[in-house]
Amino acid sequence: MGNYLAAKMRLNSLVRKQNKSFNVRICTMESDMEFSCEMKWKGKDLLELVCRTLGLRETWFFGLRYHVKDTVAWLKMDKKVLDQEVPKEEPITLHFLAKFYPENVEEELVQDITQHLFFLQVKKKILEEKIHCPPEASVLLASYAVHAKYGDYNPNVHKPGFLAQEELLPKRVINLYQMTAEMWEERIAACYAEHSGRTREEAEMEYLKIAQDLDMYGVNYFLIRNKKGTELLLGVDALGLHIYEPDNRLTPKCSFPWNEIRNISYSDKEFTIKPLDKKANVFKFNSSRLRVNKLLLQQGYEPLLYDLDWNVTPQILQLCVGNHDLFMRRRGVASLEVQQMKAQAREEKARKQVERQLLNQEKQRRQEAERVRDELERQLLRLQDEARMADEALLRSEQTADLLAEKAQIAEEEAKLLAQKAAEAEAEMKRIKATAMRGHEERRLMEHKMLEADRMALKMAEQSQRRAKEAEQLRQDLLEARQSEHRAKDKLLEITSRAYTYPALPMDCLPPELSFSKENLSFDFKDTDMKRLSMEIEKEKVEYTEKSKHLQEQLNELKTEIESLKLKERQTPLDAAHDHNAEQGASKHSNLKKLTLQSAESRVAFFEEL
Repeated sequence: MGNYLAAKMRLNSLVRKQNKSFNVRICTMESDMEFSCEMKWKGKDLLELVCRTLGLRETWFFGLRYHVKDTVAWLKMDKKVLDQEVPKEEPITLHFLAKFYPENVEEELVQDITQHLFFLQVKKKILEEKIHCPPEASVLLASYAVHAKYGDYNPNVHKPGFLAQEELLPKRVINLYQMTAEMWEERIAACYAEHSGRTREEAEMEYLKIAQDLDMYGVNYFLIRNKKGTELLLGVDALGLHIYEPDNRLTPKCSFPWNEIRNISYSDKEFTIKPLDKKANVFKFNSSRLRVNKLLLQQGYEPLLYDLDWNVTPQILQLCVGNHDLFMRRRGVASLEVQQMKAQAREEKARKQVERQLLNQEKQRRQEAERVRDELERQLLRLQDEARMADEALLRSEQTADLLAEKAQIAEEEAKLLAQKAAEAEAEMKRIKATAMRGHEERRLMEHKMLEADRMALKMAEQSQRRAKEAEQLRQDLLEARQSEHRAKDKLLEITSRAYTYPALPMDCLPPELSFSKENLSFDFKDTDMKRLSMEIEKEKVEYTEKSKHLQEQLNELKTEIESLKLKERQTPLDAAHDHNAEQGASKHSNLKKLTLQSAESRVAFFEEL
């Protein structure tokens, strides 16, 4: 098997010499690319090719990393690619990643592509728990990540369950609370809804601004030993060198900013640092070999270097030199390239703001046109309802008129019948009077019958009068019904003859065809736009403190909401360390500031005694 592999490597080497080129696969945070490289190419040649392909000009933040055995290493820029310990199988796989982190992302990250790659890398590190993030900050960061992916929150589109397939929170945070996926989504969506109006780039920048204040952001950790043999962690980041205890990567025990370090050197495993303060002693520490690198890997670190015959000291030196150079560059006059990029970024930002204003104006005009259209539709529906009700009233009036006419006819017939009965009763009374002379008994009987007939006639007369009055009343009701019918017909005629015309809209409220055209987004870039942008930037600086206060209040509110559901027995040592720092009111920057108040001499002595 060993002979086969050796023969294969010799064959690959022979093929490379014949072809005078080799193939490389570059893996970025978004996609993979393959290049054919010349045999003589150095690391910087390959890095420049990758950056040109991506359109990235801020090359000083990035590097090419590769895996060897159980660990990883960075490609050296001044050495040929094939002379380094890269994998021998083609295509050679290298990872394009951020190697150095900025102190202030908002000030230093100029290009959108640079910002986007940092966003993806930092988000991945947080989700993989290589950067410790407290739960309340995790929820807020997740909301900005959602906004960067989906745009503005829309309750009609982003309904419950739309984040079910998204990986947004570290598993440690999910396991730490007695909360369902729906409860987490509800809190993330509530924060997401507050971010409306931001672009993808602005959401990613807000994400990075919060992430850069996390204690482990941008820190590379290495296991070291001081002169006493105590195992410690060395943290290298954009601000300086920090010494940690192995079980607490959040709070450094002592710190040395780059501006306090005069010289860094190494010999074999020994690393020597000379402080700028001449009174302070030189302090040294030893880096460990493969055994501790494996330990770092098991604890979730990314140890840099890989072989029993090598140690991590050269890699520490590379990171120190790179971070120190960037530290000094930030505090000096920016290069022409950086000044040019920042000027272009300001112009691009101003252009995008003008475009966004025009787009917002177009959106407002469209919304106004839609509002007017909806109002006209409501008016039309109201008029249709009125017409329908008028039709129904007319129909009821016609039915009532027909019923009253029928009742009036019946009353007239009843009145005629009663008059006829009254005439018959009167005739019967005359006949009875004619026969009244027939005897006393018959007379008395007839008188009695006459009284009965009189009462009957009187009753019939009263009924006849009452029926006549009812007939008259029915005739009056019929007349009123006919009048009501005429009024209903007149109202219906008025409604149906009314013109359903839309009110005229101003030209700036109703755009043609309600469309967003390229012509509507064209504009002339003027000095006034730049002046307005400058004023807005000054205003943003004034409001920075208030925004920071609002952010802290938002984080505290989130923490209060979920604190009661916390399962404290599941806390990790880093969670406990973070809670302790929070109770003490300590933050990443306050801790570093506090540590650097002491003299370099006392800090060196403290390190030696650890």
